[in-house]
Amino acid sequence: MIDPFGRAITYLRISVTDRCDFRCVYCMAEDMTFLPKRDLLTLEELDRLSTAFIDKGVRKLRLTGGEPLVRRNIMHLIRSLSRHLETGALEELTITTNGSQLERFASELADCGVKRINVSLDTLDPDKFKAITRWGDFAKVMAGIKAAQAAGIRVKLNAVALKGFNDDEIPAMLEWAHGEGMDLTLIETMPLGEIDGDRTDQYLPLSAVRARLSERFTLTDIPYKTGGPARYVEVAETGGRLGFITPLTHNFCESCNRVRLTCTGTLYMCLGQEDAADLRGPLRASEGNELLSNAIDEAIGRKPKGHDFIIDRETRRPAVSRHMSVTGG
Repeated sequence: MIDPFGRAITYLRISVTDRCDFRCVYCMAEDMTFLPKRDLLTLEELDRLSTAFIDKGVRKLRLTGGEPLVRRNIMHLIRSLSRHLETGALEELTITTNGSQLERFASELADCGVKRINVSLDTLDPDKFKAITRWGDFAKVMAGIKAAQAAGIRVKLNAVALKGFNDDEIPAMLEWAHGEGMDLTLIETMPLGEIDGDRTDQYLPLSAVRARLSERFTLTDIPYKTGGPARYVEVAETGGRLGFITPLTHNFCESCNRVRLTCTGTLYMCLGQEDAADLRGPLRASEGNELLSNAIDEAIGRKPKGHDFIIDRETRRPAVSRHMSVTGG
């Protein structure tokens, strides 16, 4: 799959559910209305869609949410998709999780060939963790991370950098993560969906974070890539890697190899644009995949050059109306 700008699309992110057992303040409102279950694709349909993309050149598949591990019988889907790892058609099957269910599923995930996961963690302070997630249990997440590592799964931490909340914690988080054998990636807050707060109060440019970290650590740019948009540096003092995902201060679209599929079968060709394609219709219209394959090709042909995220006092509305949990983190 080649888009209009010559970029090969080899990475599919699937939001298997818009539901989550946390209510992180930068992601969603506390009183969320989620999709009725009847609107969701079945696990079998998600498998068929994934396989169609793999047949068309996708080599990395990431399951997201919401929180993917709260989807009922999710391990049935993961175990089924693992067959593509065994054949070599898929290079990596992975998930992004808040860690709440990891202690329960880590061993089975490893058995399915999941070798690497991302865990979203914005603070090491249990009280602040409760405040930022509203419903989260810090001890449960820590136990989940340990369970994943014990199962042989490499864990990378994702932290959203938030002004006045965790900016002073970032050096300690970096040292802790690297001391535990985990990479850390910092992410700028993104203007997706209406939330209870004002994102202009939360926004912390990672250019400023990097400058401050450089006063304390020796940061060297490295070409390391995981398939996503993060740009990495090596931290000499810890020997670990630190990633930066900067959709606002540095638009990373020129190398975008990703598309996102929702749990309703809607394909978003760009995280920061509203244009989307319905794949549920062609999926259900025929037992064969010809209609589906044509719909995917048409959608990839509309993939835009980039997004237009803006956060400032004049632009108070989100760049797109849907929440991150709909598209997939």
